[in-house]
Parts: sequence; structure tokens; C-alpha cells
Amino acid sequence: MVLAFVKRFSLKRTKHPRGYEDPQVLASETPFTVNEIEALHNLFKKLSTSIINDGLIHKEEFLLALFRNSSMQNLFADRVFYMFDRKRNGVIEFGEFVRSLSIFHPHTPEHEKSSFMFKLYDLDGTGFIQRHELKKMVGALLSETDLGLSEESIEAIVEQTMIEVDTNKDGKIDEEEWKELVAKNPSILKNMTLPYLKEVTLAFPSFVLDSEVDD
Repeated sequence: MVLAFVKRFSLKRTKHPRGYEDPQVLASETPFTVNEIEALHNLFKKLSTSIINDGLIHKEEFLLALFRNSSMQNLFADRVFYMFDRKRNGVIEFGEFVRSLSIFHPHTPEHEKSSFMFKLYDLDGTGFIQRHELKKMVGALLSETDLGLSEESIEAIVEQTMIEVDTNKDGKIDEEEWKELVAKNPSILKNMTLPYLKEVTLAFPSFVLDSEVDD
């Protein structure tokens, strides 16, 4: 009993870095359990100290984790970082990391994944995906493949997509039209689900710790 008291007292006095949030709160808002969030916190600490040791994930650290290249220039990577950086302050805090990562959880509803992806393509934040935005994103995604498509081929892909998706012919894709596209082509959301997030403590076994509280 004395040891339990000392442990709880010491935990209360623990100073957490900027952006840290209570695992219980995050567990109540995401599909993750408290144990899984604590495992994610250990992963977060590794990522947030890879270049700058300040308990925050900077863009360079984000790129290093995804592509093993901290100076890589890629629109898609930039957009993912932007979506994770919910406070728009140029860094990813722990709470933002968990909430954004939860979008990729297998148990997250498809409409949330679809909405996230729509915003990913909405570069200007207008609430629509305009032709030039679609072309930029398609080009960025294809640049990561070995297809080596020409500018003309990319333009043809964009043109065909606009014809099929822009049903009201206003020159842009709204969220309802996007939802219809996803409903007809569910494979679009394939990369929006990371199966290992269903069992984070097994995916990152070296990060598993005794939970501070019961799940």
C-alpha cells in the first residue's frame, strides 16, 4: 500500500512536455485503449527527439520517420503533416499525434476517413477540391511510384476524374460528390487504414509499459 501511494504521488508530480494529454482523455475520444496510447507516447518520444529534443514532432522529424529523409520535398507529405498539425503552429503535439493517427485505425468509421482525405486534397481550404488541386495531388502521389507518367497522362487522369466526379459541372468537387466517388470506389480509402493500429502494443512491443491507470 505504501509503495502504491508513493508511486501515485510521484506520478502526480511528473512534469510532462508541452502538448502532452492525459491518456484517459485521449482513450475516451479515440479507438485506442489507455495502454495503447501509452505505447504511442513512447513512439512519439522517439520521433520527437530524433532531430530536435523538445518533445514535439517537427516537420523534419516527421519526414525522417516517413521517408528516412528530413529534407525531402513532397506535397503529399507536406499535406499529411499539415493535417496532423491541427493547431497550425508548425509542430505536432502528442494529443494531435494520437487524434490524427486514430483516423487510420481500423475501427474508425469510413466517413471520417473520407472527410480526412477530402481535406487532404483541398489544398486551399475552400471546402472544394478544384482542378488545379487535384492535379497537384495526383502528380505528387505518382511521383512516389515508378510509373513515370508524362504531364499529358496526368492531365488526362485529372480530366477523366473531373468528368466522372463533378456531377453538377461547376468545375470543382464538393464533399457530397467526393462521398459518392468513395462509395463507388471504396479502394480509394485503402491507404487510410493501418491494420497494426488495432493492436498497437503488439506492433510496438518494446514500447509497452505498465499502465498508470486501468483501461
